[in-house]
Amino acid sequence: MTRQWQLAHGRKLEIGAKALIMGILNITPDSFSDGGAYLALDKAVASARNMLADGAVIIDVGGESTRPDAVPVSAAEEQDRVLPVIEALAKETGCLISIDTYRAQTAALAVATGAHIVNDVWGLQREPDIADLAASSGAGLVIMHTGRERDILPDVIEDQYAFLQHSLKIARNAGVKQEQIVLDPGFGFAKNTDDNLQLMARFGELKKMGLPWLAGTSRKRFTGAVSGRENAAERDAATAATSVILRLKGADIFRVHNVALNRDALLMADAVMAQSA
Repeated sequence: MTRQWQLAHGRKLEIGAKALIMGILNITPDSFSDGGAYLALDKAVASARNMLADGAVIIDVGGESTRPDAVPVSAAEEQDRVLPVIEALAKETGCLISIDTYRAQTAALAVATGAHIVNDVWGLQREPDIADLAASSGAGLVIMHTGRERDILPDVIEDQYAFLQHSLKIARNAGVKQEQIVLDPGFGFAKNTDDNLQLMARFGELKKMGLPWLAGTSRKRFTGAVSGRENAAERDAATAATSVILRLKGADIFRVHNVALNRDALLMADAVMAQSA
């Protein structure tokens, strides 16, 4: 099943026909895998260009690390990091741009600067005004599940439904259209290795929600626990394996660091799926 994802600035993206890749661009000094690598504007733009050449269709720009125990930054600092990069990408590449933030003000400034998608790791439940911004701008909205700072239900799928149904209610009440929404199960966010593996094994159950899904497993701690790779940068092969598994179970978009490797793996998954269609 294919559908059109409605995005800001009159853009749309077809979801479902093939796996889509979102390249990660962290404008941070402390991200768990690539902190500090792209703080300079020219390096950030060059990295985005490389990911686009490797097959990414979206560049996800973030200015605050979401790793466990990361030091929070102010809204002003976050904006100082991401807005020049978004502006440069919008002018120089015309690519689809996502802003990775939970702050409504940052999201609004990012969309005004050229971003097409808001990727909220708190699923609208930290700053619900992001839903109003999405409704008024027409921006695509990624609503992510998180287990942080709340009580978690014992069953991983039940907890997904409980959290995300509340998020979707916030979105509906703000006037966000269903065509704008993609869901993310939030791999690694207050989930241990067994939780993440269960979530992967039972991922097909989430498709009953009737919306597209984004998977963000890239270099996460659980891929290292399974593969024995302590260094995050060495977890790309394990990440590609998770991408294939999740594609076969119904995920649509894959947020990754190593675009080329995941592109090849997902092309193989799509080829197999085409034979069994």
